Amino acid sequence: MLAAENLGTITGSATSSAVTTILLARHGETDWNREWRFQGHADPPLNQTGREQAADLSRALADEELSVVYSSPLRRAFETAEVVAAAHGLEPVAVEALREVDVGSWQGLTRAEVESRFPEQYARWLDHGQGWEDGETYEQMAERVIEALLELAAAHDGERILVVTHGGPIRAAFAFADDTSHAEARRSGPAIGNVFVAKFAAEGGALRRLD
Repeated sequence: MLAAENLGTITGSATSSAVTTILLARHGETDWNREWRFQGHADPPLNQTGREQAADLSRALADEELSVVYSSPLRRAFETAEVVAAAHGLEPVAVEALREVDVGSWQGLTRAEVESRFPEQYARWLDHGQGWEDGETYEQMAERVIEALLELAAAHDGERILVVTHGGPIRAAFAFADDTSHAEARRSGPAIGNVFVAKFAAEGGALRRLD
């Protein structure tokens, strides 16, 4: 697995001067997705449906001129990225900061189990607020994800890149581009199913939605 190390803190010197197009894709399905389990930093692989979805994504992006493919290091994302990258003669590069949000004690639990064990937290989460009280907040996740995306854009000025990640990071990108909160992005944004793709233009340290 290739890896990008030591992505730096975003400063003026890390902003792109030309427009970089970022295709931001969610991974294919896992058994935990099918069972409505919170995955977070857990590492289940793609299931058969997920592998088929990755192949579908590869075909959908076949005509895109990609210069590089980056991915969360978690297997569900990296396996998806490998399928798409191979069709372009590329190898995906893992970036730690692109992981899903850490859901703490909710990890591995189904929604029904979370509702039973943490009813107040779960109700808050359903109302688009912060649910789990350990792990990582949405804001903490968004900070590392946006920093990484802007660093990658600056490293590929004027190019078109694919980033395979998770639902939380994609919502963080929507929130940043729209200058709104993660809660609002969850409330009003599109449903982000498996192998969902969003397009962004990155320029001057900002993201602009292209959908």
